[in-house]
Amino acid sequence: MEKKFRYLVPGDYMADPAVHVFDGKLYIYPSHDRESGVEENDNGDHFDMCDYHVFSTEDVMNGTVTDHGVVLKVSDIPWAGRQLWDCDVARKNGNYYMYFPLKDQNDIFRIGVAVSDCPEGPFIPQPDPMRGSYSIDPAVFDDGNGNYYMYFGGLWGGQLQRYRNNKALECAAFPADGEPALPSRVVKLSDDMLQFAEEPRPLVILDEHGYPLTAGDNARRFFEASWMHKYNGKYYFSYSTGDTHLLCYATGDNPYGPFTYQGVILQPVVGWTTHHAIVEYKGKWYLFHHDCVPSGGITWLRSLKVCELEYDAEGKIKTIESV
Repeated sequence: MEKKFRYLVPGDYMADPAVHVFDGKLYIYPSHDRESGVEENDNGDHFDMCDYHVFSTEDVMNGTVTDHGVVLKVSDIPWAGRQLWDCDVARKNGNYYMYFPLKDQNDIFRIGVAVSDCPEGPFIPQPDPMRGSYSIDPAVFDDGNGNYYMYFGGLWGGQLQRYRNNKALECAAFPADGEPALPSRVVKLSDDMLQFAEEPRPLVILDEHGYPLTAGDNARRFFEASWMHKYNGKYYFSYSTGDTHLLCYATGDNPYGPFTYQGVILQPVVGWTTHHAIVEYKGKWYLFHHDCVPSGGITWLRSLKVCELEYDAEGKIKTIESV
């Protein structure tokens, strides 16, 4: 299925969108790419981002996109090392909580929280990262019943392979191709939204026979870029396959899963990474993502884009060709 798309911030390099609707307006929380001269490698050191902007609009495909400016910088964060990767924002009791991955001064990714009283920021960081946090790509899902869940994790540069059962390993370890793939994590947040309320759990994705996807099944297994949304009462967990450059999804009956693999949302785009948000706004569903077409294929200079997303009569997402 080919779709009309729109570049939302053509004058700058923005990527990894998290998107939410607050009080009738759509807010976009992307990472902010820059050219820092760091050499490209499998650890992602060339993704050397150092601040966040917030954008808003009331007309996704045609309207003005307002840049609310810089709302948080690495230099604002007391425990900061480097690399302010993709964030997400959730609202509770009139406050807005920004969750961000950042390497600490030992070069280990942790997840931090910053708080604002308005969706466009600025956001004030907490003095320390969330206790027990690790890896990257926090995505926070409001289940509408007072419970909020964070989904997180990413392989390779995201450091997920350094952990088992929420404990750091002495040496990073990947499973063999025939073993279950390393999963994303899911954890309920505390009432004050500042900590985990429990130990993070593995989010298991099953194949059509009810078996966990294997590490060697890299066209379907999880790599990074978790996102959760609901459609007709079902939970849709979507994610990137990383080195095969697909956006895929799985469905389940509760926030913890298990989830069953369903298919591809988006075919590979220009650039190595693929990252996204799925949101309903004014009666239509949208896929926010990025590619590297405007930068001429420079994989660490990505541009934020959007297109409509559709479901079939059975609730399956219609695959979108690279747009």
